[in-house]
Amino acid sequence: MPGTSDGDDVYLGVHVRGPVTVVHAGARTQLDPNDLVFCDPARRHLLRFGEDCRMIFFRVPRCYLGVTEPELDQILGVPVRGGEGLGALVSDFLTALAAEAEFHRSTIGDRRARTAVHLLSVLVVELLEAGTADGADRASGTGNEMLSRIRAHIEDHLMDPDLSPESIARAHHISVRYLQKLFQNDGTTVSQWVRQRRLEFCRLELGRSNRRSTMAAVAHRWGFSSPSHFSRTFRGAYGMSPSQWQALATSAFAPATAGAQTGRGR
Repeated sequence: MPGTSDGDDVYLGVHVRGPVTVVHAGARTQLDPNDLVFCDPARRHLLRFGEDCRMIFFRVPRCYLGVTEPELDQILGVPVRGGEGLGALVSDFLTALAAEAEFHRSTIGDRRARTAVHLLSVLVVELLEAGTADGADRASGTGNEMLSRIRAHIEDHLMDPDLSPESIARAHHISVRYLQKLFQNDGTTVSQWVRQRRLEFCRLELGRSNRRSTMAAVAHRWGFSSPSHFSRTFRGAYGMSPSQWQALATSAFAPATAGAQTGRGR
């Protein structure tokens, strides 16, 4: 993308053929044809290429996916199977998009690239939600069932504007200090967790092409005190305003935002 440095981009690789291994969290996973993986040129060690392998890489500005740095760390190197579910839909669409080079600089090509970015943003949300569920399971397995229950309580009350550390602690018969310690041990704070989850649901709702909600309505529904506070918080997290994200996620007339390039193992 013109004017965009590699450090501002996320790459998604679609495996075509040959041996490719992903190294993630100490585990090695061999990719099958059509499998997907988000990667970063600065972390090439996540991918191991064998002889005569081929992958197609799509480069997308991070701001269009709405990922923060911690979220990016969660999804990089996570293999996505391309033979089932959302992974299959994304893999098939991107493979077809890369093959139709004549559309790349046409109006139709712009619309298809726009759709590709929207599909990737949905895939990112699914990966992050899966990672959150895995994290809750691990916490429960080590005896930290309290934190898991508190997170479930937060999910159930995200729309409540009065949701606060005090109300959460009161509902679980613990002190605010102990509540803060639980989240601190997990690398965050109660308020940050609530804000992050609210923003994720707001982003999903604003991005639904079949539901054109106003920014003020979405902010109110998910417990933000005012549209201006919501807008500032959203921009701080994702680098764009809610209205810019909504336009990006639903408009079919935005310029192309994803470019395809081919990488071969050597």
